[in-house]
Amino acid sequence: MISLKDALDRVLANVPVTGTESIRLENCAGRVLAANVVSDVDMPPFNKSAVDGFACLKSDIGKELQVIETVPAGKIPENKVSPGICIKIMTGAMVPEGADFVAMVENSQPLNNGTIRLDAAPGGINICFTAEDVKNGDIVLEKGITVMPQHIAVMAAVGCTEPVVYKKPHITVLSTGDELVEPDCKPGLSQIRNSNASQLMAQVVQAGAEAVYGGIVSDDAEVTFQKISSAVNEFDIVILTGGVSMGDYDFVPDVMKRAGIEIIFHSIAIQPGKPTLFGRKGNKLVFGLPGNPVSSYIAFELIVRPAICRMIGKEYIPVQFNAPLSADFMRRNTSREAIVPVKFIEDGSVEPVSMHGSAHIHALTYANGLMIVPAGTALISKGEMVHVRSL
Repeated sequence: MISLKDALDRVLANVPVTGTESIRLENCAGRVLAANVVSDVDMPPFNKSAVDGFACLKSDIGKELQVIETVPAGKIPENKVSPGICIKIMTGAMVPEGADFVAMVENSQPLNNGTIRLDAAPGGINICFTAEDVKNGDIVLEKGITVMPQHIAVMAAVGCTEPVVYKKPHITVLSTGDELVEPDCKPGLSQIRNSNASQLMAQVVQAGAEAVYGGIVSDDAEVTFQKISSAVNEFDIVILTGGVSMGDYDFVPDVMKRAGIEIIFHSIAIQPGKPTLFGRKGNKLVFGLPGNPVSSYIAFELIVRPAICRMIGKEYIPVQFNAPLSADFMRRNTSREAIVPVKFIEDGSVEPVSMHGSAHIHALTYANGLMIVPAGTALISKGEMVHVRSL
């Protein structure tokens, strides 16, 4: 067995980066930028008013002024501001030449002869100056960010309608085991529904890749060899569940070697998730995950998700923090690092969810974090701080 840190280091050291592609702006949410986005304009492109009001000379505040023009947003002023002259202006409109102040409309007082008086108010001059946000040629978004709606607004503003992003990896999920039937089938005696594949497919999509279900693979060495050989030629990543432990029918490692896949590790010192396998053939990656759903879920989050992120040019940094434990936690076997599903409770502490083993699929539905218990630790007392990563 190797440690979780060692396993993750080995995985990331073997991850190739996908190629790049240009896609339409409206399709890029959730993708990772593969090139910097550079502005082709100044922002703002002109001195613009930050409020509805009157463009004037600050020295004319408190004096009687003549209004000679109204400038809405999108119109170029026809006149200049000069002593005794002001121009009514709307938010976002171009500030006329000569003005050094925009008085808010609520600070104006109409006079009987058609003129107005402007009062000063605390605050700034209410003018957004040319290029004070962004200059033409500035990098506005850096390579490596995951595109969010606010980034799309920036790209639209600078005319980046076809950003360059990393291609999505193509990933297939295979489930091994004669005991498995598909979710739409009623299990017979000694059978169970294949829940792992649906769970992993969703995790793959959530991680930013394309998922293709490869089906159930029977416990036959030749069938398994054909499936794995075909999958590793077609996909960037192959994920298998089951068949990687030490039972009589757990022949996936031998089949992988026969298919030309170099096995980099076959066991991780974590609980659950010990029988997690990682291999590589050229630029293709293969993960063999445990057959129990809680184990496969956790192994994916700890090992596979960071690999997918690295492949699409993004560093995966989970939200991690320390929190007090809500009750005593005890375990008998301390030889491995424990990954314990927990939930947050109202007082800010975390509580391990009730779990009857790594096949207890319902337990994860109550969890929103994973508590990391170091190897050698048998007891954590109530109130002690524990390390948690959010889900």
